[in-house]
Amino acid sequence: MVKRIRVYRRIVFFCFAVLGSAFLCGCGEGHSAKNAQLPIEAAEQHMDKAWKEAGETPYGKYPQLVTYTLGQMSGANNSNLPEGASYEDNAYTRYLREMLNIQNQNIYMESEDRYDEFINILIKDRTLPDVLVLSDLGMLKELVENDLVEDLTEVFEDCTTDRIKEMYDSYGSQLLESVTFDGKLMAVPETVIDHGPRLMWLRKDWMDKLGLEEPKTLEEAFGIVEAFVDNRMGAADGEEPIGLACCTSLIGTTSSSYSMEPVFLEYGAAPQKWVEKDGEIYYGSITKETQRGLYRLRQLYNKGILDRNFPLRTQNNIRDLVIEGKCGAFFGLWWTPNNPLMDQQEQDPLAEWEPYYFKSTKDPHTFASFRDTKYVVVRKGYEHPEIVMKIISVLFDYTRYEAENAEEVNGYFALNVDPTARPLVINVDYNEATYQVTKNIRKVIAGQLPEEKLSAIEKSYYDACENYLEGKNVSSVDWAALKSRISAVGLLVDGDYQPSKREYLGETDGEIPQNLKTLEEDAFIQIIVGKQPMAFFDRFVEEWYSQGGEELTARVRESYRK
Repeated sequence: MVKRIRVYRRIVFFCFAVLGSAFLCGCGEGHSAKNAQLPIEAAEQHMDKAWKEAGETPYGKYPQLVTYTLGQMSGANNSNLPEGASYEDNAYTRYLREMLNIQNQNIYMESEDRYDEFINILIKDRTLPDVLVLSDLGMLKELVENDLVEDLTEVFEDCTTDRIKEMYDSYGSQLLESVTFDGKLMAVPETVIDHGPRLMWLRKDWMDKLGLEEPKTLEEAFGIVEAFVDNRMGAADGEEPIGLACCTSLIGTTSSSYSMEPVFLEYGAAPQKWVEKDGEIYYGSITKETQRGLYRLRQLYNKGILDRNFPLRTQNNIRDLVIEGKCGAFFGLWWTPNNPLMDQQEQDPLAEWEPYYFKSTKDPHTFASFRDTKYVVVRKGYEHPEIVMKIISVLFDYTRYEAENAEEVNGYFALNVDPTARPLVINVDYNEATYQVTKNIRKVIAGQLPEEKLSAIEKSYYDACENYLEGKNVSSVDWAALKSRISAVGLLVDGDYQPSKREYLGETDGEIPQNLKTLEEDAFIQIIVGKQPMAFFDRFVEEWYSQGGEELTARVRESYRK
């Protein structure tokens, strides 16, 4: 692994030994020359031992600085890093240099929306950096087939901590199996923590102004949105009021808001997921349950409850509407206060957003997907493939549970620094970490748990929540920590939400090709806005099967049976 470095080092030691020996022999003291070689040999043995320990343990420090080239995603606004920080010089990189004596050199960086296109060029040109982050399982398979990445089986065993291994185990065996080819671990996958269901976020201050009671059901929430629209809340003269914000894809990912997933769940539908129904596997978007969900969205659109201009909106456009106070309702995950509501809170501290959890009773049997998972690979031939395991062990175990000098690193969570600021833009944690963090923070606030029992991440959020509750120099960051960790996740904890066990399809991930994604989005939007009758759904299903869906479904079913 470090053969080239050792050869170079031995040449240097040999030169010193020869010179020293010649000098001493000239003085007529041959026995002194023999003794002079001993410190050199001892130093060489010490250096070899240090390299060996660094290459075979999670926290072993390299005896010399190891610089590795890196390719990964960049974030908007410099990933929200503090002023003066960069991707190569921030709390993460400084701590890794102090702990492991390593330094990243980011030679390939691109925004997330263009990242896959950028990686395809690297793969085609075979110009991979030492360490590369991927966002697509298909790309990983292509790299493995072309023998471009290192086998990480041995270094995973040697250089990840027991706690990191426990974290991966909490997702079941299929997560690591997804990156295992012919018995070899060829990448490190991100652990996509369970984020829970979509919550409805409503402007509570608008509700109070209109004298509206808090909703207990989804239908009551729709009535509140209708009242917002009827009373032109957030709309200036000449502007059309905006109802429930909605993205054109209708179903969001774990990194996006404005999904209509709760509406579909009311009918037992799961668009854009593979589902089990009557003992067979189907693509969720082509079921009758999804058709009924579309009909409900069509009704909401006709009443103005659903934003009339949603087909023209982009994610950034919707975000701007929220921040500018023109929209008072949307579906989002528990972390919504961090993005976009924190920015809205800075502009208007009197805006009061409240989450509401409407528990579904018709959850369909769905299969998890790897589409939100990122992967870390190491270039074939790089002499320190263990470096990615060491980074993961330090950032996601040591700094969180053991370190006493990682305040700056863990403070990045409360500051909402984007994960793209890390020298590996992935996250590794237990499947139920979101809920356990909130449970522990609430216990400390209630006096049921000593503060010192909190992990570093929990302590970071706890401090922000306490700061907000005590009203001491309160910032939007403190507000976001309380609203996300206590209000939002607290709803799920109190509502006895139970994450479903992840079940994957098998060898194939059932990824939908772009032509079928476009076909689905266009058909669904036309049905919702009334450009096509509800019967058009049957035509969409026929076209979906004929344009590749039939072959895809057959592959998925065969993979699942295996």
